[in-house]
Amino acid sequence: MMRKNNLLFGLGIALLLISCNFSEKSKNLDKSIIAVADYVDPFIGTGAHGHTYPGATVPFGMLQVSPDNGISKWDWCSGYHYSDSVMIGFSQLHLSGTGIGDLLDIRLMPVNKKIDLIKPVKSRDHVPYRSSYSHHDEIAKAGYYSVFLKDYQIKAELTTDFRTAFHRYTYQNKDQQSIIVDLGFAINWDKVMQSSINVEDKFTVSGYRFSKGWAKNQKVFFVIKFSKSISDYDLISDGKYIQKQKIVQGEKTFAQLFFNEVNSNEIEVKVGLSSVSVENAKQNIASHKGIFNFDEIREKAINTWNNNLSKIEVETPVDSLKTKFYTSLYHTQIAPVTFSDFNGEFRKEDDSIVKVNGFVAYSTLSLWDTFRAQQPLLTITDPSVVADIINSMLEYSKDKKTLPVWILYANETNTMTGYHSIPVIAEAYLKGIRGFDIEKAYYAMKNTMMGDDRGLKYYKKYGYIPYNLLDESVTITLEYAYDDWCVAQIAKELGKEKDYQYFLNRSKAYQYLFDKETGFMRGKSETGDGWHEPFDPKYSAHRVHADYTEGNAWQHSWFVLHDTNKLIELHGGNKNFTTKLEQLFTESSEITGENVSADISGLIGQYAHGNEPSHHIAYMFNFAKKPWRTQYWVREILKTQYFATSEGLSGNEDCGQMSAWYVFSAMGLYPYNPVSGEYQIASPLFEKSTIKMPNNTIFTIIADDTSDKNIYIQSATLNGKEFNRTSIAHKEMLEGGTLHFKMGSSPNIYWGI
Repeated sequence: MMRKNNLLFGLGIALLLISCNFSEKSKNLDKSIIAVADYVDPFIGTGAHGHTYPGATVPFGMLQVSPDNGISKWDWCSGYHYSDSVMIGFSQLHLSGTGIGDLLDIRLMPVNKKIDLIKPVKSRDHVPYRSSYSHHDEIAKAGYYSVFLKDYQIKAELTTDFRTAFHRYTYQNKDQQSIIVDLGFAINWDKVMQSSINVEDKFTVSGYRFSKGWAKNQKVFFVIKFSKSISDYDLISDGKYIQKQKIVQGEKTFAQLFFNEVNSNEIEVKVGLSSVSVENAKQNIASHKGIFNFDEIREKAINTWNNNLSKIEVETPVDSLKTKFYTSLYHTQIAPVTFSDFNGEFRKEDDSIVKVNGFVAYSTLSLWDTFRAQQPLLTITDPSVVADIINSMLEYSKDKKTLPVWILYANETNTMTGYHSIPVIAEAYLKGIRGFDIEKAYYAMKNTMMGDDRGLKYYKKYGYIPYNLLDESVTITLEYAYDDWCVAQIAKELGKEKDYQYFLNRSKAYQYLFDKETGFMRGKSETGDGWHEPFDPKYSAHRVHADYTEGNAWQHSWFVLHDTNKLIELHGGNKNFTTKLEQLFTESSEITGENVSADISGLIGQYAHGNEPSHHIAYMFNFAKKPWRTQYWVREILKTQYFATSEGLSGNEDCGQMSAWYVFSAMGLYPYNPVSGEYQIASPLFEKSTIKMPNNTIFTIIADDTSDKNIYIQSATLNGKEFNRTSIAHKEMLEGGTLHFKMGSSPNIYWGI
């Protein structure tokens, strides 16, 4: 069920909490900014396997305050799924679209009666304060969420700024006004290890929650401020009421707070968090002092989203396309998340406290996913964030001497394959983004790829990873080959010729695994003369005894971003290559095996748009002189894999990557090989897309007569001059100008050749 933002806020008068470079200085909202946040629907992706959350956050904000259903299943990784109708509260930290569930820390739940909190709770069904709700009584917008809790007749509202979450609970007349603080109930991979609640005074509760899950060492310190005074409270530790104390400690702790009911039926709540200390959590909300101003914060959050989302403006008479586009753009800016406190401090997984100066430290770095399109999009919309992400990665790399793989709450999870911090750094530097030390970054890149961990020992010894020595050997080899090529590009840029030649040569590793007989990348033994048998290109085994990561040979045999022309040559030329590529989309969608990866979703033939390894493939026709087939298949994916509904994503959102594909492709572009600095061209959905480039130039894409039928490029001009190629460089876009397409219903087989 869709929700439209019916509130139009006066633009140009509100002060933003976050400046465009996220230095946290306020600035006036540009009066030219349109209310594009009205088109954002945070419910998109909360159904099916999207794994998004509907709650409130601001761009790259520290907190993601959102509802929790309380179920520990894969489709509840964000804490919420649209199919549900039971609520257990509102926690302050959430993951967007991941395939593993964690966080959901410091949960609050408003109630209107005393609750027995000592009964054992083994599942959501045992939570004594749960409540039913209906989507009819639920609203989600960019920066705002509300729901009516039926069991308690309470309206709950959520909003946030950069480091503070705001709740507002409205009770019925004469009802008891009470709030539960839950530090004990854990969902998905999370397990609480130790927690504490301290009733500091009549308006303040603080404490901590230490847990272990996907992030092995997660320490969350908190402070909660209330607009009304606490008249009484119950404290519970590990199933026992603790009498006559203001502080309670234990593994699982809870508090029920009762409030004076004078003046109004509303209670406003402010929540600050820190990985370092309660004192830092207090500093993170200090700017609000004693003021409770929920409506003002909500308006500023929406204005902040309008500011950020207006960096790309699209024109189309179809509102559903705007909803899909701006919700996608929204999803690309809610991760990674700010992790350093107001004073620059944050805790690393070894419990050391780091203080950064001059940049914001980020966490939730889903690099295996986001290096493909989400990070490239940020080089356009938020280059200063990209620089800070790189500085954060360099800080994390100091301990283990390797660049991050997947960082959650400053913990290295080692989730997924490859080292895709490397293309993020290389792309940024080659696109002209500065603000980080490239020599230190290059040292980290080289040191990472010269290590022995995660299969690199075998990769260096054999030139590829033998299937009998490491699972997922094909995917890992292909990804290391690309990472090597990225290192080579920076080595060349820095004048390190010996390194350049070494890594460039190593980047040819994919050639060892190409089987000319079948046309697939296949597992090879350590002797170098034997393929992994038996072979079935549709076979999938999820993370165990597999040659491919979350997929099969059909989906993983195309990952040669850096040397696609050579891959075409290995196939025997353009005709053989495009025949095989076409077969990918038209083959039956059967996936074989007893342990098929659930990540294989969004199938068109064997093409699986629901998982990232497929995301570049439709653009490969451009390299084989059949760009009209790229135009056709990209439009088919846009049409069949994205919808303006809760089930609108065909797979995990994965911290913005699924949506970044849509943002780029809907404009007619895609960063096929991000480090090349070029965007491949497909078929623009919109009559006009206006991109505010980071150097304050304007790049416009116009598509005359574009429609569901007119999907093929007939001709094009760039700044009035004939444009007859299938890619455009980032540097060209930085110069500003207009790329003008004329569209038609039949392919022009001569354009772009």
